[in-house]
Amino acid sequence: MQRFYDFIRRHPSGVDAFWAVVLLAVSGVWIVTSAVGQDGRVAAVPITFGLCAVVAVRRRSPEKALLLAAACGVAQVVFDVETNVADFAMLVAIYTAAATGAAWSSRFGLIGGLLAPTIAAARWPPDNVNVPQGVVFAVFTTVPFALAWVLGDSLRTRRAYYAQLEERAARLESEREAQAKVAVAAERARIARELHDVVAHNVSVMVVQADGAAYVFDTAPEQTRQALETISGTGRQALAEMRRLLGVLRTEEPAESGEYVPQPDVGQLGDLIEQVRGAGLPVDFEVGGSPRPLASGVELTVYRIVQEALTNTRKHGGPHAGATVRLSYGESALKLLVEDDGRGAQRKMYEEGGADGLGHGLIGMRERVGMVGGSLNAGPGPGGGFRISAVLPLRPAD
Repeated sequence: MQRFYDFIRRHPSGVDAFWAVVLLAVSGVWIVTSAVGQDGRVAAVPITFGLCAVVAVRRRSPEKALLLAAACGVAQVVFDVETNVADFAMLVAIYTAAATGAAWSSRFGLIGGLLAPTIAAARWPPDNVNVPQGVVFAVFTTVPFALAWVLGDSLRTRRAYYAQLEERAARLESEREAQAKVAVAAERARIARELHDVVAHNVSVMVVQADGAAYVFDTAPEQTRQALETISGTGRQALAEMRRLLGVLRTEEPAESGEYVPQPDVGQLGDLIEQVRGAGLPVDFEVGGSPRPLASGVELTVYRIVQEALTNTRKHGGPHAGATVRLSYGESALKLLVEDDGRGAQRKMYEEGGADGLGHGLIGMRERVGMVGGSLNAGPGPGGGFRISAVLPLRPAD
């Protein structure tokens, strides 16, 4: 049975043609057995064929089917062909125009359906019926036409509603996909910032230590050994941080140690500065105010800004540069200042980000500070060198 229903849904025009043939057969019986005269029978034949054709083509062209039904109705009135079973096609045409036809055809079908019974009652009044009864009869015969239009219009409204729901569902799905893409892009940007900070800092330390070891390799073996130990320790630290960072891309695989290395925070700034000092950069570290736990995002932002700023000082400040790091805890904000007395960075690094790949660290700083709702200024200091100043809102620790 299901296959039969599927066949019917796949061949709607064939179904309409079938019912048109059935209507033609029933109408043919009426023509043969009716008491109409010879002239009426001659006119009834093409009218009947026209009404049956309305049923056959109603889905393919509802507007034309409605106009053909109206033409057949006018011909019935002109050639005195009384209402018969073939007129059922008019109900079908009105229903189809209201359901799937153009707006004008729906209105035309409604008006025609309301007028047709009255015109038929006036052209072929029932026998032995007075005027009030004729009016009641006309009203009664109008009901099927009105119901046909109401059913068709209700179907149109329901289809439009379902189409709107499908469009809304498709739009929501598209928005979800867009939001997912934005989230993926944001996560990739975060990972890129973290990787940049980790790699740039640790590799620069390793390069400085390697150069120093090569310089004193023959004259000071103990210093060479210490430099190699620093390189080894820095490399392990970089690998640990990168393992923690890339762990977000492998959430289904457990870390070798059972958990990832915690992300750095303000409490680790002392170790970071000692590492930088060991690489040959003098750093003055000061903390003002009342230190207290911060939100994890602010903790990481402070650490990465200091890390990137000191890395830039080593790279661009010159051989005799020194740096100062100051943290000042206020009631509602944490002020961070990192400045050096070196030769400073190129202007394009802090104004445009660097067309040749320079300045990505400063871009990452601004993004980090913006994510926690703070502000950052970077540029040459008033007395030379380079200066980075950030103000970060203080929130309770996570």
